[in-house]
Amino acid sequence: MRSFKLIALTSAGLFFLWFGVELLKSAYSLDNPFDFILAFFAANLVILISAALAFGFSLHLWRHWRQGSRKNRDSGETGT
Repeated sequence: MRSFKLIALTSAGLFFLWFGVELLKSAYSLDNPFDFILAFFAANLVILISAALAFGFSLHLWRHWRQGSRKNRDSGETGT
């Protein structure tokens, strides 16, 4: 259950990372300099926060899976 939650949170972080990149690309098509500055910094903020969250959740998920495989190996269970 915990793995599913971490996978969902990592996926959400990756989605917002993609959304931030698309927002950044669309900011360059704006004609008004003020609108460009606002969209540019908003997109960079979205990218920064979502990349940090996606990285943190994926690292946490990796540690969770690594700890689970170590428990299986120590208890003598086989994967077959």
